[in-house]
Amino acid sequence: MNKITFLGCGSWGGALGLALANKGMDVTMWHRNPEIVQKLSNTRKHYLVPSLIFPKSVTFTSSIDDAVLDASIVIIAVPSPAIRDLLKSHKDVFLNNQIIVNVSKGIEIDTLMTVSEVIADVLGNAYTKIVTLSGPSHAEEVIQGHPTTLVSSSLDIEAAQVIQNIFSNETLRIYTNTDIKGVELGGSIKNVIAIATGICDGIGYGDNTKAALLTRGMAEISRLGIAMGSKMKTFQGLSGMGDLIVTCLSKHSRNRLVGQSIGEGKSLNQILSEMKMVAEGVKTAKSVHQLRQEYNVNMPICEAVYQILFEKRNAKQSVKDLMTRELRIED
Repeated sequence: MNKITFLGCGSWGGALGLALANKGMDVTMWHRNPEIVQKLSNTRKHYLVPSLIFPKSVTFTSSIDDAVLDASIVIIAVPSPAIRDLLKSHKDVFLNNQIIVNVSKGIEIDTLMTVSEVIADVLGNAYTKIVTLSGPSHAEEVIQGHPTTLVSSSLDIEAAQVIQNIFSNETLRIYTNTDIKGVELGGSIKNVIAIATGICDGIGYGDNTKAALLTRGMAEISRLGIAMGSKMKTFQGLSGMGDLIVTCLSKHSRNRLVGQSIGEGKSLNQILSEMKMVAEGVKTAKSVHQLRQEYNVNMPICEAVYQILFEKRNAKQSVKDLMTRELRIED
């Protein structure tokens, strides 16, 4: 396998880069900040996750041209809102035969494109080898070698299989499928449900409430996904229910933590200003609000999160409103 480049060296990109480096692969990590690159090169210690120590074989750079040059695989691991501008400003560096892998989660506001659609939109239709790698995973546990399963999804099944093979090891098991839109919708919208779960944690509600949110939250995700042409089987799998469970219940979940802080009475601006990492569910709540309207899909939990985040609706009142809606059959 030739050079593999990561654009973005946050906790998740770093964890995946470490996994490949430990398999003896030629890994280059790009970060936009030259000072962080220098520190990574000198200490080999990740700036966000101190337990992540890179082997000396990993190369660090702040030059995208150097990072992408001669790479057979480019893995995009920056927050989803930054991807369009990043690719647009360096469009000419990419080559048609490279496999582009997305490991970020989000839906672009206004265009309502998933990340793979943004990549294709910027780089052009010639880039058909676009893969999304997603599933129930926290960087901290991948670094510690806890058994983890992911899905490599692409319209190009051969590209998906290449990514499946390079990432699979004794602690990472990768499956493939071709429903890339469903994989990305599941991985993105579950962050909104995780915010809802965190809100209930912050208020002080218990396991009954969480179980209801996960179950009805998945009903909302799959309802929208099917309306957009995705498969129910995808939402029942790792990138759907699996990712929803881990994000809603884990102590590592940034989106759940945002919700918990809101439930405890903090403002959204205060929460985001105190966070070192990005909680992508906040912006995804806006795009899901737009998608719900465009596809005329009933998504009361996601809509309640949107109203709490952006219309300053009281969290306890929102829960009461959800519980006292018109009674109906379970669907």
